[in-house]
Amino acid sequence: MITSLQPSVHEDALASRPPVINDFSIRVATKNGSGSQTANTTLLRALFKMGIPVSGKNLFPSNIQGMPTWYTIRANKDGFIARRPSAEIVVAINPATAIEDYQSVETGGFFMYADDIKLQMNRSDISHYPIPVKKLATENEKDPKLRTYVANMVYVGALAWLLGIDLADIESALLFHFKGKRKPVDSNMKVVRQAHQWAAENLIKTDPFRVEKMNATDGLIMIDGNTAGALGAIYGGVTFAAWYPITPATSLADALNHFLPRLRTDPETGLPTYAILQAEDELAALGMVVGAGWAGARAMTSTSGPGISLMTEFTGLAYFAEVPAVIWDVQRMGPSTGMPTRVSQGDVLKVYFLGHGDAKHPCYLPGNVKECFEFGWRAFDLAEYLQTPVFVLSDLDLGMNQWMSEPFEYPDQPMQRGKVLTADDLKRLGGFARYRDVDGDGIGYRTLPGTDHPLAAYFARGTGHNERAQLSERPEDWENNMARLGRKFEMARKLMPKPIVQRVDDAEIGIISYGSADPAVEEARALLAQAGIKTSYLRLRALPLEQTTTDFIAAHRRCYVVELNTDAQMLQLLRLHAPEFATRLVAANHSDGLPLTADWISAAIRTSEGTAI
Repeated sequence: MITSLQPSVHEDALASRPPVINDFSIRVATKNGSGSQTANTTLLRALFKMGIPVSGKNLFPSNIQGMPTWYTIRANKDGFIARRPSAEIVVAINPATAIEDYQSVETGGFFMYADDIKLQMNRSDISHYPIPVKKLATENEKDPKLRTYVANMVYVGALAWLLGIDLADIESALLFHFKGKRKPVDSNMKVVRQAHQWAAENLIKTDPFRVEKMNATDGLIMIDGNTAGALGAIYGGVTFAAWYPITPATSLADALNHFLPRLRTDPETGLPTYAILQAEDELAALGMVVGAGWAGARAMTSTSGPGISLMTEFTGLAYFAEVPAVIWDVQRMGPSTGMPTRVSQGDVLKVYFLGHGDAKHPCYLPGNVKECFEFGWRAFDLAEYLQTPVFVLSDLDLGMNQWMSEPFEYPDQPMQRGKVLTADDLKRLGGFARYRDVDGDGIGYRTLPGTDHPLAAYFARGTGHNERAQLSERPEDWENNMARLGRKFEMARKLMPKPIVQRVDDAEIGIISYGSADPAVEEARALLAQAGIKTSYLRLRALPLEQTTTDFIAAHRRCYVVELNTDAQMLQLLRLHAPEFATRLVAANHSDGLPLTADWISAAIRTSEGTAI
C-alpha cells in the first residue's frame, strides 16, 4: 500500500525522464450513472480548446447504474486519434475495478486514485498519485445526493495541475457543457480549483507527461456522429421521422427533437413544419416512414441491428413498391442482443441484401462526422431520385463518441425530388405508367397523393405487377420488372460517392477499409512505413462498389480488408464484386466490441507479410 505522497527512489528515476508533451492516453474508471461524463468531456474539450488533437471514447455498460464504466481520452500532437490498446495515465475512482485499472497502466505512466481505495501497489515502473476525492467532495457539497457528481471534478482539478491544463480552458469547457449557465459552472469550478490547489501543495510530480498549447484544432468543431447525421437530415429537408429507442441510435432521434424546433418552425405561425413520432416498435416506425415517403414527405428512421431485423418486411415493400425512405443503422455488436454498448460493423451484408427474394440497397458508409452530416442530406436526394430505401451505415463509435471535424458545408445543390409528375405534366402527357422505364435508367415516374388530375392515382404494390401498376403474375411482367430494378441499381452505382484513394508509388500492398476504422488505418500506415512497408489506402464510402475499387485491387499484389466484424463481410462483397482478383484480397478483420487500434492493424499486416514484429 502506498501511504506517502513523497516520491520513492524509483519515482525519482521516473522524474528524470525527458518530458512527453501532448502525446498520451488518459483512462478514467468510474461507475455508470455517477455523473462522470461531465467531468470527462470537460477534460476532452479543455484539451481541444488548447489546440491539441484529441478524441474521446466512452466504454459504458449495457445493464444498470453502478456498473463499471471507462472513458478514454487520446491526445496526440501529430493528429493520430484512434484508440490505443493501453493508457499511460489511469484515473481510478471505482474500487470495483481498481486492481484491473492498476495493472493496465503502461510502463512509465502514472496511476491517480481515490485515496480510500485499498489495494496492494507494488509497481516501481509507474508513478502513484493518491487524491482525497471524498474529503474534497464533502467540503464542497453538503447534499449527499450531489456529492458523487461533484467528486468527479476532483480528478479534473488534480489532472489539470499534473498535466498543466489551463483552468481557463476547463472553465470554458464547462460553460459549453452547461450552455452558459453560471451557477453549475461556478459550482464545478470551485471544486476544480480546490483540487488543483491541493495537488499543487501536496503532490510531487514524478511523471514526464505535459500539455502545451498548440493551434492544431483552430477552426475545428467537436461533435458526435449522431448529432451530425441529424443536422444533415434537417438541412436535407426531413419532414417526418419515426423511431423507437435503441442503443446506440437513440441520440440521433434525440438530436432531431432538439434541433428541429429551432431550425424548422414556421417563423410566422410558430408551428412546426415537421413531425416526429416515437412508434411502438421498429416495425411500426418504418411502416410510418414508408407511408410518409409514399405521400411525398422526406421521411427517415434511425435504429440499430435488432431494429433492422424488425424492419425487414417493410424494407422489402418500399424496395418493390419503389417508395423513398432513409434508414440510419448505427451498428452495434451482435448476434442477438449481443453487446448493445459495444461497436461493430456487423450489419453490412444484412443491410445490403435486406429482405427476402432478390433485393439490394444503396448504402452510405460515413467515415467521419463530416460525412455523417453530408450523407444525412444526400441520402434524401438519392432515396427520392431512385425511389427506394437508402441506408446510412454508421456505428456506435462514430455515432456516440466525440470527434474533431472541420465545420460542415451547407448542401451545395437544391433538393432533388426526382421524377415527380405534376397535374400539368399529366395534362400534357395524357397519363403515365408508374413502373415504365421511359428513360432507360430503370427509374419510373411517380405522382404524389393530392395531385389534382384524374389520371394521377396508381396502386403502390408489393405484389407482382406490370408497368402500369396493375396486379400481374405473368412471367414476362415479373422478369421485365426485375430487370428494370436491376438497371436502377446500376444507376445507384454511378450516383454513390466514390472511394477516397491514397496511392503510394511502388506500394505493392493496399489497404481497404470503411467507417470508423479509418483513424486506426491512417495511424497503422504510419507504423508500417516506419517498418519499411509501403501501403496505399482506399476508403470505401458507399455500396454498391464501382470501378475505382476494382482498379485499386488490380494495382496491388495484396489488399488487406480492415473491418470490425467476425465474418469479414466487406471482404465477401469485394470478392463478389471483383472475382477475378479474389485471391489478392486478405482479411484483416477484428471484432471484440472495441474500436480498432493501429497497433493491431499494423501487427496483423506485418505478420501476414512475414515481417518480424
